[in-house]
Amino acid sequence: MDFSRRQLIAGSLALTGTSLARPALAQMPTIKIGVLADFSGLYNDLLGLPGVECAKQAAKEFATTNPGFKTEIIYADHQNKADLGASITRRWFDSEGVDMVIAGPNSSVGLAASFVCKERDKVCLGVAVTSTEFTGKQCTPNAINWTYDGYMFSKAVALETVKAGGKKWFFLSTDNAFGASLTEETSRFVEQAGGKVLGNAKVPISASDFSSFLLAAQASGADVLALSIGGSDLATCLKQGGEFGLTKNMKVAALVTFLNDIHGVGLDTMKGLLFSNSFYWDLNHRTRAFTKRVVARMGGTYPGMTHAGCYGVTLHYLKAVRALGAAAAKTSGAVTVAKMKDLPTDDDAFGPGRIRIDGRAALPAYLLEVKTPAESKAPWDYCKVISTASATEATKPLNEVGCYLVKA
Repeated sequence: MDFSRRQLIAGSLALTGTSLARPALAQMPTIKIGVLADFSGLYNDLLGLPGVECAKQAAKEFATTNPGFKTEIIYADHQNKADLGASITRRWFDSEGVDMVIAGPNSSVGLAASFVCKERDKVCLGVAVTSTEFTGKQCTPNAINWTYDGYMFSKAVALETVKAGGKKWFFLSTDNAFGASLTEETSRFVEQAGGKVLGNAKVPISASDFSSFLLAAQASGADVLALSIGGSDLATCLKQGGEFGLTKNMKVAALVTFLNDIHGVGLDTMKGLLFSNSFYWDLNHRTRAFTKRVVARMGGTYPGMTHAGCYGVTLHYLKAVRALGAAAAKTSGAVTVAKMKDLPTDDDAFGPGRIRIDGRAALPAYLLEVKTPAESKAPWDYCKVISTASATEATKPLNEVGCYLVKA
């Protein structure tokens, strides 16, 4: 979806310290949240301004039941550069009074922000971080990964596809932490299920021509083309594969697929794809109620998993701040994250859940299949639920994550 230039300028003004929120009451410190995301590149639709609006919706709902509680939300474009993301995060903490950062998409940026949050004892909440290292070997007591990771994306799709006869796999992977983590996780499940990985081509981010990579996959003799790519790169790859017939004799597994991808590419190209998400707007009465509340804020676009993640993680963070007291929460991010782990999670987007000691939110995941054009009966009616993985099944076992917090 397209947001106006005025809205982007408003975000920039907030970043320079020009507050767009009303002054806080003297007795209640303002909780300041920064959304660090891609607002101009290939992941813009994945989170972008719709995610900011969902975070604002959570703050609004929380304020309704907690009069006098003040929250300010700002945002910045990390441009998919880890060093820029780290620099913005430091500036927010050191000179702009930010207490919590929502990080995503881009795993490298999320990891960089997490390290800064640990240095400054602030809170880092991932809503679009694929790398399992975020809550694995590079976990910190200041970070939580809410919405998904490579383990969740990979497990159901790999097992179901191999079971259906897709034994030989070839990967196209974005050449960054996101692509590497997703391919590693999926390859493991493919091999566990009795399949074989024939090759992996690393694709530059924002590639315009996928023909050479698709030809390599075709020449490998693979049954399955696995795409460890996301954002507009996924749309470009799928369209080119279809146009040139390069994927005609292979089943395509788009490992990271979101509602906005389906909306942008269309059901004709995406139909039949299996993928995992922890949120779908038409899942139940609570998800439909949440969607109804935020659609107007999002300019008519329906929320995808990462947008819902901004809502859920903001709401749970504010509940922890309330439990601790705003002043105490602002003093220590690690203490606030510990409180978030103590409190059970529950919101209209994700339902009940909990946050594990490693920082991974334990939530159910749904294996979805993209509908055919004939099956879709209304706008945004794009998916059907094939199966549900419990929170335990959808998250990597604690004895495998490698997080020092678990060992402690």
